[in-house]
Amino acid sequence: MREIIIPFATGLTIFMFGLQVMRIGLEQMAGERLRLALLRFTKTPLRSFSTGIATTAFLQSSSAVTVLTIGFVNAGMLTFTHSIGIILGTNIGTTVTTQVMALNIEDFALPLIIIGVLLWLLPLQKVISNLGLASIGFGCIFLGMDAMRWVATPLQEHGMLAWLLNHQISPVWMGLFVGCVITALIHSSSACIAITMGFYATGVIELPFAIAVVFGSNVGTCVTAILAAIHTGIAAKRVALAHFILNVAGVAIFIPFIYPISEYAPLLSSDPATQIAHIQTLFNIICSIVVLPFIHPFAQGVSLLVPEKAGR
Repeated sequence: MREIIIPFATGLTIFMFGLQVMRIGLEQMAGERLRLALLRFTKTPLRSFSTGIATTAFLQSSSAVTVLTIGFVNAGMLTFTHSIGIILGTNIGTTVTTQVMALNIEDFALPLIIIGVLLWLLPLQKVISNLGLASIGFGCIFLGMDAMRWVATPLQEHGMLAWLLNHQISPVWMGLFVGCVITALIHSSSACIAITMGFYATGVIELPFAIAVVFGSNVGTCVTAILAAIHTGIAAKRVALAHFILNVAGVAIFIPFIYPISEYAPLLSSDPATQIAHIQTLFNIICSIVVLPFIHPFAQGVSLLVPEKAGR
């Protein structure tokens, strides 16, 4: 078990550290402009949607943007209806991280870290130092992904995943459960998808199971928003509920299509990791675009589910 737990824990720790460092560097580069963008460019659903995509793609964290949005709504600085556009945008913006991870540039991990450290240590402008932090973070992300792939061989030798997948009702439902739980525990759908990409690329898991894990991670990421909405006003609770409903409904609609999607996945790319990235991107784009024209009626429906008296 040591040859499985130690490399996996080490890789996950490096990956999560990289995400956090990269996020700090990018957020400091943006400074107050990131928060102002969320407030200024959200006057219409389409502008809110575009802002959600841009801010999440830059910050590399849909959870961070969602929590920030909940805070603004709770403070009365942003309306609940406009926040839905941001949430839909975050689901697309977060796919940028997955697409970057699919580039398979692990060989550049150490150079990125070295260059980042130099930029961070040299007495240069603050923006250059923050760029160095972001570079360190990117390097650690790829280094962590590479380390997590080391567990593929011992997993196959021990037959642990094979036993798991052969002793349950359906790989799809197990995948959904695994994706949801892992994402909820580590508060990062990107990390969960990175693990899935690595395992599928090395042949440890089958594609239907991998797709189900990706879909499940969309549900698991709602936990962060739900926790952020505790002890907040009614409007903020509506944002968390809207986020939950949107993600769960999208997954529920796509569950019957997991096996057909897995059959056509090779048409998207010959690289296994890239297949996962493209499937997640298409899933999030379709779910968000379909709901975008119905933001106002959807907001009204959520408001009926959480009436004003519930927040008192």
